[in-house]
Amino acid sequence: MNTKFKKILSFGAILASVGIALSACSGKKQDTGGSKSSKHSIALITDSNGVDDHSFNQAAWEGFKAYGKEHDLKQGKGGYQYFQSSGAADYTPNFNQAASAGYQTIFGVGYMLADPVKAAAKKNPKKNFVIIDSVVNGQKNVASATFESNQASYLGGLAAAYTTKTNKVGFIGGAKSQIIDLFEAGFKQGVAAGAKALHKKITVQTQYIGNFTSTDKAKSIAQSMYADKADVIYQAAGNAGNGVFQEAKDYNQTRPVKDKVWVIGVDVDQSNLGNYTAKGGQKSNFTLTSVLKGLNVATKSIANDAYKGKFPGGKHLVYSLKGNGVSITKGNLDAKAWTAIQKARTQIINGKIKVATSPSK
Repeated sequence: MNTKFKKILSFGAILASVGIALSACSGKKQDTGGSKSSKHSIALITDSNGVDDHSFNQAAWEGFKAYGKEHDLKQGKGGYQYFQSSGAADYTPNFNQAASAGYQTIFGVGYMLADPVKAAAKKNPKKNFVIIDSVVNGQKNVASATFESNQASYLGGLAAAYTTKTNKVGFIGGAKSQIIDLFEAGFKQGVAAGAKALHKKITVQTQYIGNFTSTDKAKSIAQSMYADKADVIYQAAGNAGNGVFQEAKDYNQTRPVKDKVWVIGVDVDQSNLGNYTAKGGQKSNFTLTSVLKGLNVATKSIANDAYKGKFPGGKHLVYSLKGNGVSITKGNLDAKAWTAIQKARTQIINGKIKVATSPSK
């Protein structure tokens, strides 16, 4: 091999190594799988908590995986993928990256992504965009999905009322907003209805964390509520809500099972987070029930509409108890509580019970 040819090979190897390094450094989420883009491909832009938050983003991602399985699409380019956001600064770049990677229907999870969705939709008029938990008007390539979480939270309030022994329960919210107002309003109304039916007086302590990420603050608030004799806490705090579960676990591990305190989960079935070992070694669970926000229902349904060429652009889709757009799990509820909940569910669907959308002052 002559010297000139060796130099060419050496220079080629350097270029290849530089290319690999640049590829490894570019972007927060590299696409894997599939070899080409597809008109059926979908992308999820998370908020700052990511798809493994045991809550909001995870629920949306479960819908993506179900969509992929139904249509034999793999995770990656040409199929379905998520783009992780570490904070608000990542939203717009992630939308741009998803669009340039060829994804056809792109979902933004959370009301905080409304403005980035508007901008991305304007920049990419031939692609479909979805905003979850907010409404974008006047853009034909944007579908909006919201949830009547107050309805399912009413059922969570009944669950708390029928379970509490101390007649003190708590609500811990993430960041104060119209979205979390729905959870608080429904829960308080459900507690009041349960108290009336049981001829009890039940007080509800309410406190907000200020964000959806501070697990330590959520744990501290829960500790204070349990110390003040609350024995059921409903948390609507996204990833921060994991701190409530940690406090309940720490608290319950020092007590016999009969004296346990409870947590009501949110967004997804959080029963697995309630597993613990009580004082004396007995295995138990303290997740009373979970109030489900059907992001998996919404993401899969909208993706399927797009798959059929019927993307609901320009429309505002509302998910409620009817059709299980929101719902509640049986969990550890006793028969009396579950019967009351099923009756109330039917009454809400039939319009006999109107659930408030903002908490009473």
